Amino acid sequence: MTDYLVFRLYGALSSWGDVAVGEVRPSADRPSRSAILGLVAAALGIRRDEEGRHVVLGNSLGIGVLVTSVGKPLADYHTVQVPPSGSSKRPRRYATRREELAGRHRSELRTILSRREYRMDSLAAVAAWMRVPDSPFPLGCIANALDRPTFVPYLGRKSCPLALPMQPQVVSASSLVRAFAAARLDSPGGVTPQAASGRRMLYWEDGCEPGVPAERTEFRRDSPVSRRRWQFEVRREHHATLEEGR
Repeated sequence: MTDYLVFRLYGALSSWGDVAVGEVRPSADRPSRSAILGLVAAALGIRRDEEGRHVVLGNSLGIGVLVTSVGKPLADYHTVQVPPSGSSKRPRRYATRREELAGRHRSELRTILSRREYRMDSLAAVAAWMRVPDSPFPLGCIANALDRPTFVPYLGRKSCPLALPMQPQVVSASSLVRAFAAARLDSPGGVTPQAASGRRMLYWEDGCEPGVPAERTEFRRDSPVSRRRWQFEVRREHHATLEEGR
């Protein structure tokens, strides 16, 4: 038997960052490892510049995801005015946004265009297990932090708050599928995602007993190496479809 920490992720909007090139900021249809580790780190009170603690947390946890609803896609078109930054030797600094836009450099303002993708009304559950013994972040400690987070957790972007409690709980199970089945994640107010169907998608990485055979395996660049330098490495992610009632 293996201990799993299971918790829920649901919100009106979510954005699971994928490989971005140019002005397009795409969103995957399921939570990324980076987003989940970032959410857990925020709950634990780990700051972005604490590289060592982020590395220890990432090495400690394996992650599986059960998606009930991928949500509906939403694209947000952004236009942002940016003031000149000056040179490396004489950088320009601005105290307020008003100073950026109304200063003597107004004629030098530039416009940056971007397209950001979101998922509306998505619902997923996460199961995490310990990769290493004697981690400074045991599952029970993480569960308590998710109940009373130090920093505000969000679903990929700061503009995507949680809409339901995460209900973290530690369960013992012989497989990932049984861990999700053993968790009790209720739906206050009868919340049912509009895009939910009878089929659920199970995703997991190496290091656990899934309980079902993999239908396919993909390589996903979402395992953080350095949050300060915004670097990620590739990992293997296995997929399987679970029919309703399983």
